[in-house]
Amino acid sequence: MVAINPKKNLHFGENPPEINLNSNLKRWFSRNIGLWKSNRTYFLDEAQKTYNLSMNINIQALESKSEWESHYKFTWYPEKKYNFFDENPQYKERGEMHAFLKGHQLKRENFYLSNDEGISNIKQVDEHEMIFESSYKDWHILEHTRLVDSDNYRFRVIYSWNKDMLKIVENHHEIKIIK
Repeated sequence: MVAINPKKNLHFGENPPEINLNSNLKRWFSRNIGLWKSNRTYFLDEAQKTYNLSMNINIQALESKSEWESHYKFTWYPEKKYNFFDENPQYKERGEMHAFLKGHQLKRENFYLSNDEGISNIKQVDEHEMIFESSYKDWHILEHTRLVDSDNYRFRVIYSWNKDMLKIVENHHEIKIIK
């Protein structure tokens, strides 16, 4: 067996090598840029109902003053009119969210179920999957997003707890329409 660093030298000079998680996140987010058709299934605990609907999501990269912060704009709107939004007014039928990466966090201007700004902590599973964990008001959200088949598909599963009770489970199968 050969020791990789037998002298245990941890000083690398003026420019130490770094594994920059932010660069991995930037690369992963850039793979998500484009227009997506999002086929969704919502399981709502209180109503004991399941809904299926199709949404469009457009993810854009925005100019940033700082090269270390990547800014994004997310817009969403339904493919057609759904009763889901009348029956569940806490969901926004259409909207826009601005967010930017800072370290291992996504800082959001607002959340989908709230106009509150906040932070999503990001964990990288592998080069294709990220986990976003967010909390605001009485909500705790856990979202897994995986890119599949050369980034032409995404699969997202989202669990939402309100006051420590699981209230919403979402499955999104998404197809990239425009890169």
